[in-house]
Amino acid sequence: MRRIALRLTLFVVGLALLTGCATPVVESGLDARLRDLIETAGLTGDPARGRDLPEISDPVPQLGMQLFFTMALSGKQDAACVSCHHPYLGGGDAIPLSIGVDADQPELLGPGRTHPEGPLVPRNAPTTFNAGLWDRFLFHDGRVESLGKTPGANGADGYGIRTPDRPWGYPDVLAGPNLVVAQARFPVTSEEEMRGFDFGNGHGNGNEVRNALTRELLAEIIAAGAPSANWLPEFQRAFASEADAATLITFENIAYAIGEYERSQVFVETPWKAYFEGDVDALGEAAKRGALLFFQTPAEGGANCASCHSGDFFTDEQFHVLAVPQIGVGKDSGLYGDDDWGRALETHRDDDRYAFRTPTLLNVEVTAPYGHDGAYATLEAIVRHHLNPEAAVAAYAFDQLDPSIRVTNAVENTQRALGQWRRLRDLGYPTVTVLALDDGQVADLVAFLEALTDPCVKDRACLDAWVPGDGLADPDGRRLNATFSVLP
Repeated sequence: MRRIALRLTLFVVGLALLTGCATPVVESGLDARLRDLIETAGLTGDPARGRDLPEISDPVPQLGMQLFFTMALSGKQDAACVSCHHPYLGGGDAIPLSIGVDADQPELLGPGRTHPEGPLVPRNAPTTFNAGLWDRFLFHDGRVESLGKTPGANGADGYGIRTPDRPWGYPDVLAGPNLVVAQARFPVTSEEEMRGFDFGNGHGNGNEVRNALTRELLAEIIAAGAPSANWLPEFQRAFASEADAATLITFENIAYAIGEYERSQVFVETPWKAYFEGDVDALGEAAKRGALLFFQTPAEGGANCASCHSGDFFTDEQFHVLAVPQIGVGKDSGLYGDDDWGRALETHRDDDRYAFRTPTLLNVEVTAPYGHDGAYATLEAIVRHHLNPEAAVAAYAFDQLDPSIRVTNAVENTQRALGQWRRLRDLGYPTVTVLALDDGQVADLVAFLEALTDPCVKDRACLDAWVPGDGLADPDGRRLNATFSVLP
């Protein structure tokens, strides 16, 4: 279990209580105003407080890391979970739209990774960082959903978890114990991500594909001298069992181990958290001004960001229409099938068309590009879009994108998304308030967002705990040993 953070220390005492200094730190007027907003919002500073989360050194996450990095779970054995979610790339892949199977260079991750037909995955890869802190939904459209939505439970509250394998609103009895494990069941069933377009002919549904992949893994284990025969002791070690391969190497255990690896990626030790704990110098003046803008309403002179990016995890875990430019192959939506209707693909509600889940802002500095399809390359650009979607869409240059990204009907699709934004705004739905902030205020907001970054996620030596080293067995010889043309 993660260390339970200290309660919010009064800023007027600040470092004096933490260090024993005789002279207390005197808070500024800016600190006093920010403290009032913090207290009004009921924040604690620590979104991981009270949660039961694994450590990366635990046996199951260690097995999960081995599975996360192996290409043996993909249909053509040319992609792994890490192909789209590398710790060095912010728990994502640092490109607008992911490239899973059939990459020109399978081990090249991030910028420079290409596919002969351009990106076929329709959405930006969400970060795996702090995956264990979500309580309601996973995926941009929320297609993995906790039916209980109990705060602090990560879906493990006994009410069940709905997945794409079940009709909307109905629990999936095979989902697993929490949201992250449930999510881990699906990349292998996606033709574009891991399954491939030729694997499993005759295996129609997701469970048949999962079972086929597991049987192939087992077949190699059973075959005399096969390199993957080394998987069995790894599963026995992780689950503290002497059972045989058929008992231990199941897709349920594979998904559980991968999920626990992802849930161990807890990165919350931010300057913002240090500020809560009494270090009034943990935030610079620009970040403090940005925090005021973030939490204050427009009537108070603020940007109202906290109306959606609320709580210690900086998300309401709801769905909102922002009209981020629609790029890429789309999600089988619209007249030509290259649009993406977001949450409406799950709920079939017109008002949910073009609505996407509010992302967490923790470590947002390292999770570029931004938007459900990675349409914006920088924090400043996505902040400006939030302030005025109409102006941002009007100024958006589709030719800035990599030429391989499909934009055939992007302008038309984006205008439809903007029309939905206008319609919901006019109906009084909660939406983005158009604001006219100057360049200095935008810079302050960005400074605050950067203060939500755990230093570990910018330190490769720190992240190495989540990347297999020479001392961790490579049971099947198919580990993806990533190379990078560019690291953020």
